[in-house]
Amino acid sequence: MSDIDISRRRLLGTAGAAGAAGLALGARGGAAVYAAASDSGSAADGKALTSVGSTSAPFHGEHQAGITTPLQSRGHLIAFDLAAGAGRKEAAALLRRWSAAARTLMAGEPFGDGDTGVALDAGPSSLTVTFGFGRTFFDRTGLAARRPSALDPLPDFSSDQLDPRRSNGDLWVQIGADDSLVAFHALRAIQKEAGDAAKVRWQMNGFNRSPGTTAQPMTARNLMGQIDGTGNPKPSDADFDRRIFVPASGDPEWMTGGSYAVVRRIRMLLDDWEKLARGEQEKVIGRKKSDGAPLTGGSETTELDLNKTGPDGKLVVPSNAHARISAPEQNGGAAMLRRPFSYHDGISADGTPDAGLLFICWQADPLRGFVPVQRKLDRGDALSPFVRHEASGLFAVPGGALDGEYVGQRLLES
Repeated sequence: MSDIDISRRRLLGTAGAAGAAGLALGARGGAAVYAAASDSGSAADGKALTSVGSTSAPFHGEHQAGITTPLQSRGHLIAFDLAAGAGRKEAAALLRRWSAAARTLMAGEPFGDGDTGVALDAGPSSLTVTFGFGRTFFDRTGLAARRPSALDPLPDFSSDQLDPRRSNGDLWVQIGADDSLVAFHALRAIQKEAGDAAKVRWQMNGFNRSPGTTAQPMTARNLMGQIDGTGNPKPSDADFDRRIFVPASGDPEWMTGGSYAVVRRIRMLLDDWEKLARGEQEKVIGRKKSDGAPLTGGSETTELDLNKTGPDGKLVVPSNAHARISAPEQNGGAAMLRRPFSYHDGISADGTPDAGLLFICWQADPLRGFVPVQRKLDRGDALSPFVRHEASGLFAVPGGALDGEYVGQRLLES
């Protein structure tokens, strides 16, 4: 059994996520989108915390690491634009350098003679480095004819307040690790290896619960305090690969084994949210805050009973509750794999926290995954007044590099 198979079998529906106009909190199956996290490798299953640094993800494989890899505790997202005059040749050389750096760093080894030594005392710490191409990359490299139709711009949503300076980009890199120094070390290496070929467009930092901090594996909470991500599509699902990865019969051929990442910076208006009583927060979501169970009863994994009414004749799960609107039967079975990071970028001048979710979702086709769910949420999600979408990006993430290849080689050298 390969490392990838093992990693994919470790997926659980645990960790925070955002749906479109809201956070897709607490929905299940289909449109429910779940976050990836591990059911092993924590103190809960008998591993000492000192083992956290020893875990590693493979660089080579059918898919890039960082998609089905168990959710890491630290993340960096960074987008680049190719430098003026740089084209396909320079892009290919850049992806070769980046792939070499990722391969070395993910193995827990120092990178080159100029290694900074920041992560010298640590192991791989589940480091992953994932590469993607934005829509404009194909124009800059003369490859517009090979741009996937799935990279067509996302539609406008009424809840969007997007900053173009922190959106999109020619190239996108996702870095994740279970140690902050290991993640930062990789970030610096990727930035330096860009050289004169590309410049940073934007960069964001995120975090999640650290491995081993709970007595047993459990779904994580987001910064609103909600149990978030009750049920991501699981590798054991018969249609998992079809929903998340581009098949060999897909178009274009170079995207075989790849996926599409929608990236959204979603600010949570925490001061407003925290003014609500717990019961009101639960009505907004449609689930109990204590354990994530539906308001209609049961445990966290119990299906919502969307038709159940209370003694007053009203729906137990309100008609505009986030869990109802994002439920699978409300969205034609749309599915995406959520793999987010929380973020906190300090206190704004008005005293409010600049905090929320770096929402990342993966799907074989964003027009069948993210877009229909976002449209539905955009039309009346009770959570919408408490969140603000401030940045957005859509990236084609090619399949993994086979031994001897670099990521993107099938596009850039064919």
